[in-house]
Amino acid sequence: MKQKFQINGIGCGGCVARVKKTLEAHPSIDKVEIALIPEGDTVITMNEALSVEELQSQLDELNGYTISAINE
Repeated sequence: MKQKFQINGIGCGGCVARVKKTLEAHPSIDKVEIALIPEGDTVITMNEALSVEELQSQLDELNGYTISAINE
């Protein structure tokens, strides 16, 4: 299942690589796609639904990034 999120704090390719690697380390996450334009626009493919809180907990390994859901 794919879900869209906004990750704040992304400003360069290095940020994208760090955040992608950290999120993809979670066993329920298959793939993470992060765009620089629009900044922080993210699609996460998961094999089971994770809450924003669970995703934020995974991101807390890094400093300066916050994640929120995008409702369409």
